[in-house]
Order: sequence, then C-alpha cells, then structure tokens
Amino acid sequence: MRTETGSVRLQADPSRRLFLRIGIAAAGGVLLPEFGFAQSRISTTDLGGATLFQGAGCNVVALPGPDGALMIDGGLAANADALIAAVKTATRTSRISTLIDTHWHPEQVGANDAVGRAGGVIVAHEKTKTYLSNAVYSVTFKGRRPALPQAARPTKTIRSDGSMEFAGQKIDYGYMPAAHTDSDIYVHFPALNLLVAGGVVSAEEWPLLDWRNGAWLGGRVRALEHLADLVKPDTRVIPATGRAMTGREVVRQRDIFQKLFTTMIGYLNMGLGPEDAAQRNPLKEYQSEFGDPTAFTYGAMKSMEIAYVPD
Repeated sequence: MRTETGSVRLQADPSRRLFLRIGIAAAGGVLLPEFGFAQSRISTTDLGGATLFQGAGCNVVALPGPDGALMIDGGLAANADALIAAVKTATRTSRISTLIDTHWHPEQVGANDAVGRAGGVIVAHEKTKTYLSNAVYSVTFKGRRPALPQAARPTKTIRSDGSMEFAGQKIDYGYMPAAHTDSDIYVHFPALNLLVAGGVVSAEEWPLLDWRNGAWLGGRVRALEHLADLVKPDTRVIPATGRAMTGREVVRQRDIFQKLFTTMIGYLNMGLGPEDAAQRNPLKEYQSEFGDPTAFTYGAMKSMEIAYVPD
C-alpha cells in the first residue's frame, strides 16, 4: 500500500485552491482507506541469512530460529494469512515466535493479531503499544483507527536503544524520536550488514511525517544522522516500502533533509507558512526521483510550526 498522497499539481496562481488541495492531501484526504486492500502476490528476496517479503502492504524481513521465525513488520491485516504462510515456507519454520513492529501504522501491524493469538512475542516501542491500545487519527489514513484487540498489542516494549539475540544473531535496535511517527525504531543486524529502517527512509517516494502524532522535520533529520553513522556504504537498508537501499543512499538522504531543515528555518523567519513552502518547492530538483514533494513539503513545514523552537 502506498501511504503517500496522490500527485497534487501546483497551480500557476497562489490561490485558495492551492491551499485547499495541499491541506486535504497532507491531512490524508486522498489516501487509500485505512486498511487498504489485499494484494494477491507476495514476493521473496534472499538477503543472505534473512528474507525480504514484498506485496503484503509493507516490506517485511524475516529470519529462521529454532523455535520459530523472527519477523519485522507485518503488512496489512487483509494480507496477514498469506504473509505468515510465506514466512513459514521461506524460513522453514512452523510459527512466528517473535514479531517486531517498527512503528504503529496499519501497514506495519496487520499480522499482530494472528501472531499474538498464536503465542508469539510482539516487540515494539512503548509508544507503539499506546497507539495500538487507543483509537487514533493520522495524516496517513482517513478517519479514526480503532484500538487493536488485546492479543494484537505488543507484549514486550522498549524505550531506548538496546540489543537482543535471536538464533545466535546479535540484533541491535534503536529509537528514532519524532522521525516518521513518534514511536519509530530501527533494527540492525551487524553480522548481516543489514538495517531495517521502517518509514524513516524511502528510495522511491517521500515518507510523510505524521505531524498529528509527534513527528517533525527535526526528528527526521536526527534519525537520518543516526542511521548514517550506523551504516557502511554497502549496507543493505530496508525501508517500509519500495526497493532496498544502500547505506550510501541513507547518507545522501541525510544531506538532503539537513539542507531542507535549514531552508525551512529560513521560511519561518520570513513568516511563511506550509502553503508558501509547498509553492516555493525547495525539493523540486528531486521530483523526478521521489515524486511530487508537495504533500511532504506542506507537512514538513506544518511540523516545523508545531515543534521548532529557535535557539
């Protein structure tokens, strides 16, 4: 499922039509329905010690263990059965023993209920558990998403950076405050040179900032700075959607967003608002690579108005 908005074409005149169209897009007005729709095919890619699954609603990574598979993110609920079957087949296991949610958006947590009811451990940031335990709105879906059933909520929560072991494999994880939501974590496999980064990066589109739920441009910049320090140029980086990336691409995105952050501070000092920032289009040089940046730019500036405090 593509969580970005559809293309929003800028008009020649800076009229109310521009503001209304951008505002509706950034608020989630043209997004797919909350749970999206099921996809019939799930593809697999061997990552050397782990497997990437695509087609369930988000990118999913899994690896085998003696008591079952470890799975990172779970796609949309409509695709949970097909995804879990694909993971069991690829990992040659009979169950999902551990599921890690990189954040709480519907595209990531669709398998939670099935895994939880089968006795699997669900690991996530403590704020993800809070969101999944309450009804919530977001800029990434329409309407209000109800709380998930008790069985679908995380059973093991983390608060900051740490590490765990699974099937003899060291796994590092870290919290990225206010980066895409305010509950994002990454999962790093140093021995595999593999990083699962969730919704903070993308090779093919602009990952929106859920400014209604704590994300802002400064948080995105801090997260990318941290990820850039973790990776090597050839590290395989798995975003929430789209193709796999490299560590070199993460460093480049850090540079892009650092520059945008400085630009946005300048806009604030000029008294400009989100619609002004979108019209100026500071990301236009990347449009052919990542698509129309209008909704992202609007949301980024909106997040700056909410969260930025001058030194």
